[in-house]
Amino acid sequence: MTQPWYRSLKVLLFTSLLMPPVGLILQWLLPGTRMGRRILNSIYITLLAFAYLYLFLRLRLEFDGTGVYPIVSFYKPESHYAALEQQRSKQHDSFVSETVAPAISDERLGPSKKASHNPAEILPKSSAADLSRREPSVDWTDFRGPRRDGHYDELPIMTNWPAPGPPLLWRQPVGGGYASFVIAKGRAFTIEQRRQQEVVAAYDLETGRELWTHAWDAEFRESMGGDGPRATPTWDDGRLYALGANGKFCALDAQNGRLIWSCNILKENQANNLTWGMAASPLVVDDKVITLPGGPSGKSVVAYNKLTGRTIWKVLDDQQAYTSPMLVTLAGQRQILVVSARRAMGLAVEDGRLLWDYPWVTDHGINSAQPLMLGLNRFFLSAGYGHGCAVVEVIPSDRGFAARTVWQNARMKNKFTSSVLDGGYIYGLDEAILTCLDADSGELKWKGGRYGYGQVLLASGHLIVLTESGDLVLVKATPERHRELARFSAIDGKTWNHPAIAQGRLLVRNANQMACFNVRGLHRNQ
Repeated sequence: MTQPWYRSLKVLLFTSLLMPPVGLILQWLLPGTRMGRRILNSIYITLLAFAYLYLFLRLRLEFDGTGVYPIVSFYKPESHYAALEQQRSKQHDSFVSETVAPAISDERLGPSKKASHNPAEILPKSSAADLSRREPSVDWTDFRGPRRDGHYDELPIMTNWPAPGPPLLWRQPVGGGYASFVIAKGRAFTIEQRRQQEVVAAYDLETGRELWTHAWDAEFRESMGGDGPRATPTWDDGRLYALGANGKFCALDAQNGRLIWSCNILKENQANNLTWGMAASPLVVDDKVITLPGGPSGKSVVAYNKLTGRTIWKVLDDQQAYTSPMLVTLAGQRQILVVSARRAMGLAVEDGRLLWDYPWVTDHGINSAQPLMLGLNRFFLSAGYGHGCAVVEVIPSDRGFAARTVWQNARMKNKFTSSVLDGGYIYGLDEAILTCLDADSGELKWKGGRYGYGQVLLASGHLIVLTESGDLVLVKATPERHRELARFSAIDGKTWNHPAIAQGRLLVRNANQMACFNVRGLHRNQ
C-alpha cells in the first residue's frame, strides 16, 4: 500500500525549508521515526522558523526588567527612523523657508566645517526670537533633577488627573536609548540613537519642535536590554555635557548645539566599556565636570575642566557601575558621592582624594540605583538582583571620616530605578512592586501596586510612577497604605527611561516615543 505523499521524507525536508510551521506538523506524521528524533527535528525546525522571522521579518527578542520574561516584537528600524525623519522634516518645513537648506551636524566634516542642525540660526529674526522662553526659577538640569534625587518642588502639580490623563501638549517619535531629559530655559535635551549615529537633540518644551541636533558616528548594541545611549546629558550655565554609550563625551553650546570640546573617556583612560554601556551622567561641580570611565591605574574617576576639556585630576582604580556621581554634603564636608561596582565612597571636590568608603558588593557589580540623601550625615543605598538596601552614616574619625551601617535589609531592591524621600519615608520599586519604608528604622510600611521595572518621581506629596509598559500613575505619598489615584497610558512600548519635570511640564520617553504633559497645579492645596 502506497503511503500518503505528505509522509515522504523528501516532502518533509522540502516543506521544512520553505514553510517550517507546516514541516513541524508533517514530521510528526512521518512513520517509523523514534520519539527522540521527532523532538530533535522539532527543535531544528523551530530554530529555522525563528531564523526566518529574524532575517526576513526582523523578529526581535528582548527581556523585561526581570531578565527572564521575553518581549517579542518585529523590529523595523527603517520604518521607525523614516517616520521620525519625516516628522522632523515637517516640523522644520513649517517653520523655515523652503529656500533655506538646513545644516547637518556630522563629525566627519572636520573641525572647521562642523555644524549643527539648528533652525534657530537660519530663521528670520522674529521667528528665532520666538524660540526664547522666560528663564524659570528652577530647571531640571541634571539626571533626576538638580539634586539628582527625583524630587520636584518648583511648582505644585495637579493631583486630580482626569481619566485620559493631564493635558497632552505633544507626542512624537524619538530615537532609541535609555536616557532621560534635562530641561532648562524652556528647552528639553536628550541623547538618542538614530540609525548609526548617537544624536544629542534640543526640543522646544511647549511644542516638541526640534531646535538643533549634534551627531557622531556610534552605535551601541546590546541584546538583553536594548540598543542606544544610556547617560542623560547635564546642563550647566548654557552648556550641555553629553556622554555616549561608547564613551564619546561632548561639551556643546545649549543654544545652538555648537561643539565646544570633546574626547572619549574610555580611550583616554584605557578603560573597557561596561556590559550595558556608559550610563553615568556627567556631574558639573564648580569648574569641573566629573566622569566615571572606570580606567585602571588611577583613572577610574576623572575631572575635566568644564570650559576647555583639560584634565584636572584622575583618581582610583575601581571598576565603575551604572550609577551617576552626586554632589552632597556629609558630616559637614562637601564632596562627590560615587557608587562603583564594589563600594560607595566620598571624594574631595578639589583633588578627588578618597575621604571614606563603604563596601557595596552586588552580583556582577551591577549597581544602578542612585543614592538618596536622608539628612546631614546619612544616605540610602539600594540594589536589585536579590541584594537589598542599607542606610549608611558618615561620621568624623581620627583619620578624617568613617562610614558605618545604620540598618540593612532586603525590603527595597532598586534594580535600575531609584527611590525618593518624603517626610521621613522612602518610596521606591522593590524590584517591580511599589514599597514604602521608614527611613529611620527600615521598617516596611506597605507594598502595593505592580508597576514593572519603571521609575518614580516625587512632586507635591505624590509619587509619579512611569511603569515599564509606558503608563503614568499618580500615587499618594503616605506611609499609611498604597493609594493609587489615577492611571493612564502615556507612551507605547517597553519604558525604562526616567521621567523629567520642570515648569509643570512632565516629559516621558522610551526608545520609540516621547511625550509632554501639562501637570501644573493651581495652588498647593489642590
